Amino acid sequence: MILDWHFYALAIPAVILLGLAKGGFAGMGALSLPMIALVSDPVRAAAILLPILIVQDVVGVWAFRRSVDWTVLGWMLPGAAIGILLGYWFASAVSPDMVLAAVGAISILFGGYRLWLERHKLPEAHNSPGWVGTIAGIASGFTSQIAHAGQPPFQLWVLPRRLPPAVLVGTTAIFFAVVNWLKVPAYLALGQFTRDNLLTAAALIPVAIASTFAGVWLVRRVPAERFYTAIYWLMILVGVKLVWDGVV
Repeated sequence: MILDWHFYALAIPAVILLGLAKGGFAGMGALSLPMIALVSDPVRAAAILLPILIVQDVVGVWAFRRSVDWTVLGWMLPGAAIGILLGYWFASAVSPDMVLAAVGAISILFGGYRLWLERHKLPEAHNSPGWVGTIAGIASGFTSQIAHAGQPPFQLWVLPRRLPPAVLVGTTAIFFAVVNWLKVPAYLALGQFTRDNLLTAAALIPVAIASTFAGVWLVRRVPAERFYTAIYWLMILVGVKLVWDGVV
């Protein structure tokens, strides 16, 4: 188990953001891995967060299991599996510094994309071909494997379809629950489910569960627009730092 207090100084806030995201503040959790990557190997950080994500997925899947667009999942999940394989190959073939830079780049793109969404209306409702969804699934699987940040490619294809709110939430929950389980063999193959990593994840799970319930309570009471903006700018700044560390 990791005992360095520097790690937990960033890991605890990161897991709180992850819990708030699962509790209703969608998008905030994408900052979690870049934060932990500031004080840990990025692949190890992702492996520690994965069991926490899987535990948190249970609530969303159970709550929205009957509100799902199976057509979306049918097109996107095969692509996501390919993307996860590509992400595994990338993480196993390059240096940790390159993975760090990739996490930073994904963080910058995610933050920039969310800031762009805040300033622009969604495009008119339309259903692009299914193969476009498969390509989006590949991108989502890759970014999810590298940085647990698969939402932007997923949203690029799914949001213009203008699904009913409950169906959108349910489809998102089940898609990423399946994606998280698909990532388990990849992290096993990378040798990252060590005793220390699993014990560290177990120590953080109570924080994740408590913050998930806090998110459910807060999302109905706190206007989060400015908080979101600050989070996305912070994602970009942290991403720049990670790219700089990875390259330099």
